[in-house]
Amino acid sequence: MDSTVKGSRRLPEWMRVPLPDGIKYAKVKALTEGRNLNTICISGNCPNKAECWSKGTATFMILGEKCTRNCGFCQVITMKPDKVDPGEAQTLALAIFEMQLKHAVITSVCRDDIPDGGASVWANTISVVKEKNPGLTMEVLIPDFMGKNSDLDKVIKAKPEVISHNLETVHRLTSGLRSVASYEKSMEVLRYLVSAEVITKTGIMVGLGESEEEVKETMRDAREAGVNIFTIGQYLQPSPKHHPIIEFVKPSVFPEYRKYGKEIGFDYIESSPLVRSSYNAEKHINIQK
Repeated sequence: MDSTVKGSRRLPEWMRVPLPDGIKYAKVKALTEGRNLNTICISGNCPNKAECWSKGTATFMILGEKCTRNCGFCQVITMKPDKVDPGEAQTLALAIFEMQLKHAVITSVCRDDIPDGGASVWANTISVVKEKNPGLTMEVLIPDFMGKNSDLDKVIKAKPEVISHNLETVHRLTSGLRSVASYEKSMEVLRYLVSAEVITKTGIMVGLGESEEEVKETMRDAREAGVNIFTIGQYLQPSPKHHPIIEFVKPSVFPEYRKYGKEIGFDYIESSPLVRSSYNAEKHINIQK
């Protein structure tokens, strides 16, 4: 991998990842490109793409590739979205079947242009994918749906095994990084998901200018809300137009966050420089509710 972040500073040694290789990587790449599927692996420029694709896994993105929001950390395109593709769910279900996945992760762009934020599409996609792939377990990483419980209910009733909604950053930095979502609204979403007795997950990026105490405060907030799983990873600047990297957090800090997370009661915590919200997601479904 090139040792620089696009438009940013040179990567430290611990942030470099191996080049993609292997038959499984090629198969996932061919299937996603051949079926014109959107993945956050590409749209989000994930550093773990080589590792995950080589294992035969990917995080799929539904509802198109254009987002109605303009967050300062995100590489996903911000512009007026295209119409929802009515065949998207079937295409995704077939691709997952052909990949022979046992666990799938699905996320989406924000679709504030749709009355329910795309919640009905979410529910249909979950159902169609599961019908085509009996025995498949699933994690969904959802937007906030403007905090509307009726829209969250549509996803909950489709019964994915894990529902994730990211806080993205600490309270103090949220308004400068997220164009619409607020820290308080995201916490309300997480509390509602917990009240529905589903495995609930959230995560943040570090290196954006937060303090270690602010990270721990965010972890406490999430745990007090009842969240089961928490992820922490280093922020990487997608382009010069995005929020700059304030700090490459040293690798020694991440195990301390993991230790603290376990101490305050998270069932599972992923914390290392290259962690992204869907990293090792297949391990997160074994929590008993």
